[in-house]
Amino acid sequence: MIKAIAMIADGTEEVECLGVVDILRRAGVQTSLVAVGGKTIVSSHGVTITADKTVDEVDFGDADLIFVAGGLPGTRNLAVCKPLINGIKQALSDGRRVAAICAAPALVLGANGFLKGKKATCYPGFEDNMTGAQIQSSARVVTDGNVTTARGLGCTIELGLELVRLLIGDGQADEIRDKIQF
Repeated sequence: MIKAIAMIADGTEEVECLGVVDILRRAGVQTSLVAVGGKTIVSSHGVTITADKTVDEVDFGDADLIFVAGGLPGTRNLAVCKPLINGIKQALSDGRRVAAICAAPALVLGANGFLKGKKATCYPGFEDNMTGAQIQSSARVVTDGNVTTARGLGCTIELGLELVRLLIGDGQADEIRDKIQF
């Protein structure tokens, strides 16, 4: 069973997160919503989301993918979560997948040095935080090695399908693309 962790915190952009989670779950990826700061969060647009687990209840080493949603101030709340940062560091060291969207590639991955030498994208205006990255400013979704980044909300479905392609294969990604009329 392929496993994914989708990280959320107060201020997470709800569609970026739940759109990717939806696509992963449609593909059969066991995906857990994991919250920082309590099991229930309020998104950047006032939507209450109840996570499956809190960050203290999760084993990052058990995940094939760690996904970090964007949104403000959610991304800033995730960026200071030491268990998450340590989990990402270990995942990358182990060759497991990490993905982020919107401000998260910059504020979580870039600011912690995880994008050095990698092609990546982020929400326009956050490029200064992409420490060491080869910024692909016009790209919607970028995969370089085991890191996948996306620009923002409008790229959510593309990101989800790219992650399915990487974790499972083209056939499953194409099947979901057809089923959701994308």
